[in-house]
Amino acid sequence: MKQPLAELMRMSRICRMVLATCLGSFVLVIFYFQSMFQPVMRRDPFVADGCCRKGSGNALQELYNPSQPEWSGAAVLHEARREQVAEACRLHSAASRKRRVLTPADLKHLVVDEEHELIYCYVPKVACTNWKRVMMVLTGRGKYSDPMEIPSNEAHVPSNLKTLNQYSIAEINHRLKTYFKFLFVREPFERLVSAYRNKFTLKYNASFHKRFGTRIVRRYRKNATREALAGGDDVAFREFVEYLVDPGTRRSDGPPNEHWQTASQLCHPCHIRYDLVGKYESLEDDANYVLRLIGVGGALRFPSYAKSTRTTDAMAAQFFSNISGQRQAELYRLYELDFVMFNYTTPSYLKLE
Repeated sequence: MKQPLAELMRMSRICRMVLATCLGSFVLVIFYFQSMFQPVMRRDPFVADGCCRKGSGNALQELYNPSQPEWSGAAVLHEARREQVAEACRLHSAASRKRRVLTPADLKHLVVDEEHELIYCYVPKVACTNWKRVMMVLTGRGKYSDPMEIPSNEAHVPSNLKTLNQYSIAEINHRLKTYFKFLFVREPFERLVSAYRNKFTLKYNASFHKRFGTRIVRRYRKNATREALAGGDDVAFREFVEYLVDPGTRRSDGPPNEHWQTASQLCHPCHIRYDLVGKYESLEDDANYVLRLIGVGGALRFPSYAKSTRTTDAMAAQFFSNISGQRQAELYRLYELDFVMFNYTTPSYLKLE
């Protein structure tokens, strides 16, 4: 199967190398990124102009111009991730010719910490429960000190955290221009399998079984039993994939649920320039780097504990082994922008046609 965005990214890298060789200036390469990316960003009223160095406090100063030599490597890493996102957005915009303006309703996943001038976009199944716990400690004015003492269900109570869509447009613009903005992402298909396992194979998620499971069984299972149609608690991964790739799903059910919606759709990185893109695969290092940047690293550590049931690449491969090459290709196209934007390689276990 052809991968248009990935191929465009490869050709763009070749062009940049030729440009840099001919002009002999790294500065021109940086200018190329900025000049091509900013017009895409400025189409939206909620864009943060420039790289947000000024008026953003010590966190942004340390990220973009680290004062400590040991932070230089991290600064280079996160600059590369920002550039990867910028290039993917530029190419995606050129390929799709889509122009879209965000509304406040699109900003409901952006959690705001006024004390530390911090904005975190949460992506479900990417340690978002622990990040919400940390944000509750940061915004709780001393009410909480240990994130892990906060029950997981309390971390997901909407009123416990303030989101950007609750502000006026002027306040939104101000915060997007001056606050430190970050998100965390994960290999898209590992995240997808993790969402399936959590929402469709665990008995306590009865609300998901009723809301999604029953309609999936009704649409994609021949000769379904009465019990399966009523309970929706035995959805197969194959049926879940059929539901996702079916063009009629969005028409009948609306936007995807946040647990399997793409990170690029949830956080809008082509409209909002995030200062830092953390990864689930380097969660502890990236998370504690954020906490050090905002000046709380000495008092607060990101919760670190390994779940024995965590979804891995090998586990994802096992789930995909019973999915046809055609369905794999259709599913990959849905998540392709996340793969390219966040620099994840196409899984070797896929049988793309």
